[in-house]
Amino acid sequence: MKRFLRSTWGSYLAVAGLACLMGVSYELFVFPNAFAPAGINGLATMLQYLLHVNIGYLSLLINLPLILLAWKKVDRDFARKTLVFVLVFSGITLILGQVDLSGIAYDSGSSAILGPVAAGVVSGAVYGWVIRRNGSTGGTDIVAAWVRKKRPEASLVWLIFTLNATVAVLSFFVYGYQFEPVILCLIYCYLSSSISDAILKGGKSALKFEVITRQPEALSHQLMDQLHHGVTVLQAEGMYSETPRYLLICVVNRHQVVRFQEVLSRFPDTFAYVSGVNETLGNFKHIA
Repeated sequence: MKRFLRSTWGSYLAVAGLACLMGVSYELFVFPNAFAPAGINGLATMLQYLLHVNIGYLSLLINLPLILLAWKKVDRDFARKTLVFVLVFSGITLILGQVDLSGIAYDSGSSAILGPVAAGVVSGAVYGWVIRRNGSTGGTDIVAAWVRKKRPEASLVWLIFTLNATVAVLSFFVYGYQFEPVILCLIYCYLSSSISDAILKGGKSALKFEVITRQPEALSHQLMDQLHHGVTVLQAEGMYSETPRYLLICVVNRHQVVRFQEVLSRFPDTFAYVSGVNETLGNFKHIA
């Protein structure tokens, strides 16, 4: 199953499935609660509320020119997957727009905050997994990809912040001059960004120890025997004492920190520091 999802057809089907999930989320959690989500879809949601034009049409109108830009200027695989997402998302919203979902849709009758919480979590998960498959959900994602290819050093933080802030401010006027839609929009943005960042950073997090020692062989053998992870040894020199040292690099699972410290305590002249690793690739075992 994993091998299929990593294949070309599997990636496109995964993107289509994620688009379906996003469309259902909008119908169940966003539209019934009268608030605008982040980005271009937030603007489209407000236009749907004001003009009674289904967001499916608006999404196509906005994204098709941007996808053409991505096809010509960014990457064709990226453009194709974005097109699949936009077409499926638009199709789902158009179909569900003709169906009465009031019986299962969540409205703000019991708690206004739960709708954007659920929608934000779904949106963040969808966004993260689509980006990891070299696609996008359209809108500002395409603009961001184009700007990054043209100017890799450019920061898009202010662009995205400005767009989301504009959506939040406009929602005050669109939804009856109330602050509640603004707050709900901000909650949605925060959760969506947090979830997508966590997915993009990867779930295979670990810790990297860098150890300065005079006893590389003895320490390395104990680490490999007890933690079952490899060790890389580099020659180094202490500039203060002008004596030869060795730098050991070892990446371990987070729950192995205490055992790592126990091993280091047997070597009193050893100095170590640790840093986080967002994701591990290749031959790394996650020891249970």
